[in-house]
Amino acid sequence: MAYRRTPAAQARLDAQRASVLAAATALLSEHGYAACSVAAVAQRAGIATGSVYRCFPNKAELVAELFREVVGREVAAVRAAAAFDGDLPAQVASVIGTFAGRALRAPRLAFALLAEPVDPEVDAERLVFRLAFRDLIAGLIAEGVAAGRLPPQDPQLTAAALVGAVGEALVGPLADGGPAEELVPALSGFALRALGHPMPPAAPMSPAAPDRPAGGAGR
Repeated sequence: MAYRRTPAAQARLDAQRASVLAAATALLSEHGYAACSVAAVAQRAGIATGSVYRCFPNKAELVAELFREVVGREVAAVRAAAAFDGDLPAQVASVIGTFAGRALRAPRLAFALLAEPVDPEVDAERLVFRLAFRDLIAGLIAEGVAAGRLPPQDPQLTAAALVGAVGEALVGPLADGGPAEELVPALSGFALRALGHPMPPAAPMSPAAPDRPAGGAGR
């Protein structure tokens, strides 16, 4: 007969598993995927390496589960942002601002989720991450098309292109910590143009502006 854990033993294992995932999350957030060795996670959790292996058979499965947990939180945050009750530009700003803003506030973690080289098992979870965002945005696009707020288009294709473009635009700032103050509004504007939403006209230039030399008024 197969061994069955008692409820108390299962509770201890679940608590240890949660402790391992918390330690791995901290390492991922601070140092990225490369730092999440089983030995490092065990040390961070304050347990023996063998105890980690009782929860996860190898590093790839540990980090795959870690990705699922972290990504679940990110998707939930963007889903909540998508429920914003406003006009289309405000909804787009809410979704893009949440996705990009959260990434820029936790750059090491976001870089690991989006672009850091990982094992194939973890890369499969990364694809699930991207598809979850694609499907979420595709639903919003489909609603916009049905309501006549957006021109006819393939919602999934447009959403996939947006997720890819926004993710690619974030990689550089996440990797090198470059200035990103204007990045979120720029990405929101890009998303609206890609969706085919009419942008407000630019403010007209003063008639004298083209004649002014750079650096000051003409003499």
